[in-house]
Amino acid sequence: MSGRPLARWAGWVAAATLLLGTAACTSDPNSVAEQAKAGDQKGYVSGDGAVETIPAADRAEPVQLSGRLLDGADWSSDSARGEVLVLNVWGSWCAPCVAEAPELQQVWSEFDAADAPVQFMGINFREDPARGAAFEKKAGITYPSLTDESGVLILELQGKAPTVPTTLVLDRDGRIASRVNGPVSASTLRALVEDAVAESSPTASPS
Repeated sequence: MSGRPLARWAGWVAAATLLLGTAACTSDPNSVAEQAKAGDQKGYVSGDGAVETIPAADRAEPVQLSGRLLDGADWSSDSARGEVLVLNVWGSWCAPCVAEAPELQQVWSEFDAADAPVQFMGINFREDPARGAAFEKKAGITYPSLTDESGVLILELQGKAPTVPTTLVLDRDGRIASRVNGPVSASTLRALVEDAVAESSPTASPS
C-alpha cells in the first residue's frame, strides 16, 4: 500500500473514531429529561405497560409530595393519608398519555361514584400549566393534577417514574404499593386499586 492511500485510510479511521466518540458523549434523546423538551409530541419514550406490585413488607417510606394544582390551589399528599392515592405522571405532548386518559377517568369515576376511600392525582410533567389544564378540560378529566413544569416533583417518587406515562398506586399509609410503567388499562388499574383498598393499613387505629 503506497503512502498516500495509507494516509487516507488512517484519516478515515480517525474520523470514524471521533464520530463514535462524539455520539457516545451526547445525551440520550429518549431519556425522561428529554421527553418534553420540544413540546411537539416527539422524542418521548414510554414503558410497555409492565406492572410491578410490591408486598407490604417490602415497601419504602411514604411518598411526600406537595405542590400547586393546575387551578392554582396548593395540595399535599398528607391530605390523602388513610386513603388509596393513585398518581399518574402525564403530559399532553405524550401520545400514550393522551390515549390512556379515558381509562384513568373511567376508573376514577367508578370509585368516586362508589364513595370509595380513593383519590386520584395527576402530575402534569414538563408542560405549561395552562396547556395542561386545557387538555384536561377537553378530555373531560375530572380529577386534579399537580403542575410539574420544572420536572422536580417526580424526584419525590422514589425512582418509580422513569418514563411518561407512569401510574403509581399508594397504599393508605402513602407507600408505593404498585406501579404501571407505561400506558395503563382500566381493568389493570381497577384491580390494583381494589387490592390496595382491601388492605388493612398497618398504622390504622383498631376499630
